[in-house]
Amino acid sequence: MTADWKHGPHLLTYRQTERTFGLVAAALGKDKPDGLPPDPLQRICGDLLEASVPEQFTDASRSLAVDWTDLESFSRPPPARGGDCADPEAWWGHRKNNLLRSQDELYYGYYLSAGIMVPEENGPAVPELARRATLSSCRHDPVRAFAPVLAALPGQGIPLGDILDDSGYAHRDAGAWALPLRAAGAALVQDLHPHDRGPKGTHHGAIIANGNLYCPCTPRILLELGPLARTAAKEQATGHDRQTSELARYKLGRLTADDADGYHRVACPAATGKIRCPLRPASMTLNRDRPEILQPPDHPQPCCTQQTITVPPDVLAKTAQKHDYPSAAWRRSYARRTGAERGFATAKDPATNDITRGWCRLTGPAPSCCSPQPCSSSAASASWQPGIPGRKKASAAQPPACPRKPANDTARPSPASPP
Repeated sequence: MTADWKHGPHLLTYRQTERTFGLVAAALGKDKPDGLPPDPLQRICGDLLEASVPEQFTDASRSLAVDWTDLESFSRPPPARGGDCADPEAWWGHRKNNLLRSQDELYYGYYLSAGIMVPEENGPAVPELARRATLSSCRHDPVRAFAPVLAALPGQGIPLGDILDDSGYAHRDAGAWALPLRAAGAALVQDLHPHDRGPKGTHHGAIIANGNLYCPCTPRILLELGPLARTAAKEQATGHDRQTSELARYKLGRLTADDADGYHRVACPAATGKIRCPLRPASMTLNRDRPEILQPPDHPQPCCTQQTITVPPDVLAKTAQKHDYPSAAWRRSYARRTGAERGFATAKDPATNDITRGWCRLTGPAPSCCSPQPCSSSAASASWQPGIPGRKKASAAQPPACPRKPANDTARPSPASPP
């Protein structure tokens, strides 16, 4: 690091850098530490990450893939019999052990959450740079700690687009994740938790399932569809897409956008011409290529008798998202979330930025929050090449391996064996 000195540019020594960093961390820390970074520190870290993004990519994409990972503290945990340690704000968390058994392991430290820039749907490739990140003690929920950071982006001149998150985020209550981000202008693309999939009650007779409202006569097998397995064959993917397309015909069509209070109106799928139903006589004149309700309800609910019904904001607050779950459009859009995994893999790569325990001797949220911020962004921008062919080209540039000599038909005598 070079600074302006009284005799010209001066390369700071390690001692000078350490003291300057200590003064900054002490000034940005909290008087009463609670395991979360204060607002001024969070804004400064966000500005540092934003400054590391090259100017030609600042407006390249508004989509972010979010996730959290473990950041182990340099301090040893407190003694089991009680007592203090060097990092009292850290706490016990759990992480995947990447072993054959699917058990989590405990560690003492923090949760590092980050939002990684990913391409727009059907858009060009962009470098997977970290736009925002935060650090929170494991005694706090990382989802609730990161939601205000993302919700503050529009106020900083960075509009939100698609937010791609896994079931760990989607399973939180709506007030912790979904509602703040929708209010900030984000469109959620998320994998639903197994407990949130399938039918979950009714609203005016319409079935609530996977973030949408469906006809009361929707086949149960369609409502219980789950996401396509990663190992699915092409024929299985085709059959799954055909089922999700049929399920979309039973969905109540949205007629209006959300008003100021979050209310919107939907209409019966038979009234919008997607299915045939005897309760809607006009729909029976449609072509027979549409699904037909053979046994309508004996006592029709308002969703079948009214032209439209009003949907309050709390009905689909938790599971509503941009695409129908788990359709082919959702699957293609959600595939971009792997950018978050690659971002953390780059930050933890021992060959580039190794942030595992022992990478630095810092304890506390303020020093630790300042340190990991640039690594996940600078490493990605330094190694990024547009498109997969660039990676193949780099591997093809390596010299070919020397061919092995064919083995002789007759075995050579051992030096220790007699002639």
